[in-house]
Amino acid sequence: MHLLLVEDDVGLGAGLKAALERLGYSVMWAVTLEDALQALDYTTFSVALLDLGLPDGDGLNFLRTVRKRGNGLPILVITAKSQRETRLLALNSGADDYIVKPYDLDELLARVKAVIRRSTGEVNGALRFGIYELDMAGRVVRCEGKPVHLTAREFKVLSVLVTRSGRWVSKSDIEGSIYDDDTGVESNTVEAAIYGLRKKLGVESIVSARGLGYMVVR
Repeated sequence: MHLLLVEDDVGLGAGLKAALERLGYSVMWAVTLEDALQALDYTTFSVALLDLGLPDGDGLNFLRTVRKRGNGLPILVITAKSQRETRLLALNSGADDYIVKPYDLDELLARVKAVIRRSTGEVNGALRFGIYELDMAGRVVRCEGKPVHLTAREFKVLSVLVTRSGRWVSKSDIEGSIYDDDTGVESNTVEAAIYGLRKKLGVESIVSARGLGYMVVR
């Protein structure tokens, strides 16, 4: 999972980024609204963790801008502002959830997983797309209850696309999600996996567009 962390407190941001990465998340950390908005222009994220008090403005402006663009990115507000009015304003501006600092890390992680589940349509531990069901825990894809055989690489690529269902995912984002830092990237890996997935799931199951990448059709 690729997360966007928008937090200007250096100590808190570094600590949260390290904790999330230890748990297997990929984290891009932005300290200003401008940096965060630029990140959205070239990277696809599974969820954003958003502070409200930032050096170049209110995080609520980020929320409104993202929603005006039609971006359905799940956004979890993390702030020291505990007032009911601010919470309601954030939720009405497009936030998916709201947690007040200081927070318990386990609760934060549970909320991150919850907003991702809601955004991807996950039900009973499975992600639904079209007539298919992706079981992340069991590492299997089913079509109307029957398993579909995928290679390990095809499953990884499909997992990236399904968890970001309804959004374009660039080839570089897919590569960054399926390769470890120490593993070399083979130039045709993504294309080969997409070709295999289309053969097994149907040509129309995954669409592509030049300059945008790939997207699973819900």
